[in-house]
Amino acid sequence: MQKDPWPVPADQRASRCTGVALSVAANLLGVCVPGSGARIMAFVGGPSTEGPGSIVSKSLSEPIRSHKDLDKDSAPLYDKAVKFYNQIAKQLVHQGHVLDLFACAVDQVGVAEMKVAIEKTGGMVVLAESFGHSVFKDSLRHIFQSADDNLGLSYNGILEINCSKDVKVQGIIGPCTSLEKKSPLSSDTVIGQGNTSAWKMCGLDKKTSLCFVYDIAKKDGPDSIGQSTSNLFYFQFLTYYQHNEGMMRLRSTTISRRWVSGTDNVEELVAGFDQEAAAAVMARLVSFKMETEVDFDPVRWLDRALIRICSKFGDYRKETPSSFSLSPRLSIFPQFIFNLRRSQFVQVFNNSPDETAYFRMMLDRENVANAVVMIQPSLISYSFQSGPEPVLLDVTTIASDKILLLNSYFTVVIFHGVTIAQWRKAGYQDQEGHEAFAQLLKAPHEEANSIIKERFPVPRLVVCDQYGSQARFLLAKLNPSVTYNSDNPAPGGDVIFTDDVSFQVFMDHLQRLAVQ
Repeated sequence: MQKDPWPVPADQRASRCTGVALSVAANLLGVCVPGSGARIMAFVGGPSTEGPGSIVSKSLSEPIRSHKDLDKDSAPLYDKAVKFYNQIAKQLVHQGHVLDLFACAVDQVGVAEMKVAIEKTGGMVVLAESFGHSVFKDSLRHIFQSADDNLGLSYNGILEINCSKDVKVQGIIGPCTSLEKKSPLSSDTVIGQGNTSAWKMCGLDKKTSLCFVYDIAKKDGPDSIGQSTSNLFYFQFLTYYQHNEGMMRLRSTTISRRWVSGTDNVEELVAGFDQEAAAAVMARLVSFKMETEVDFDPVRWLDRALIRICSKFGDYRKETPSSFSLSPRLSIFPQFIFNLRRSQFVQVFNNSPDETAYFRMMLDRENVANAVVMIQPSLISYSFQSGPEPVLLDVTTIASDKILLLNSYFTVVIFHGVTIAQWRKAGYQDQEGHEAFAQLLKAPHEEANSIIKERFPVPRLVVCDQYGSQARFLLAKLNPSVTYNSDNPAPGGDVIFTDDVSFQVFMDHLQRLAVQ
């Protein structure tokens, strides 16, 4: 190895012209393989400091922009960089090519600025601390797997929609680009990629998931209540794409639904409500509004939406909060909204703009099951008394003789109670006669490995002990039903040092407002 002929001064950042490199790559692909499936895979190890698309100057005395800087418009390079990557996005979409980003650095690299190009081309993004980290290495290996669990990467998709004239399309929130094919189906209100009935998906895979937002067409005249004579309406989705084996394929999906109107049919509406899908849609909508609307208050918006739903579909006597109840089809929805209010999609404090952009890009492309895990992580308890069992996402679940496995999509946490941790450090699992303890320690690791194996990008694995510094990865996700203000915390349990309200307090307020 020779010494670097261009050493970087101690008070400066390295010279990087990421924007120029991506522009050159896009032009090369445009000349060599226009209209044919291709990907640009960008491996970025630090912030861009030179040329178009740069996000910070070379001087280390200037910090990289934070959420506070973006809110105050004091990040002078941000808008220019976003405009530049928007141009690259248009070029890549026109050519039918994809931009993937592997951002591996302790500092920010400009994911927030590149988001527009990655999302519009349907690209993948992996965020890790270094190129030596297992998150990067295992994710990259996953892309090139040829086994049954490969990603099924496909190219050059065009998605068209046909639907009944009673319904209009406001837009799509997800990894695609509007083809500006205006039609009678297009609503005047635009959400996400709208003003069209056809979208380009330069890159798509087995798990690509899009969120369509519809509008019910207003009708004038005496028959404005009954939407159509047959009482049915339909959607048809036509997806034409280049399969990963090289063939062009057309997939057609047609579904029909019935109109339900009037206050007499509330039960029928409730029977068709999917609370998990609704939570995923609310998460995408609130993320989109936070990025596009000035002075938008996400918590207030979510609270109002939840109160409206509970007032309309709840069962209660007026002005009597204790009489309030929800149908089983709606009963978990308030819990989803409670966790969404506290999630990394809404609470950007303690996250960089790059991390927030990454979280939202993943939310916008994953299916409902994965989106629900991002909003409300799953928690499994392991103990001598019982086998693995799902438990409430609550601080009271922590016990000194239990192991907890938290799956929050981006992170998988194995949390040992204080007694279990002491036994492990004493090496009981290696001694004869303690096979049951050795199996208890092994079981959550086996489950964690199965989660990690099937997920892309590969989540970060955190193994921690009660009262240890990394226990924060679990505590941050738990309902703070026991805080430092509580009277009698359970022995062997834990408390959360927060002023956030608990789920019970949240529900009490919701019931009081819903029955007014």
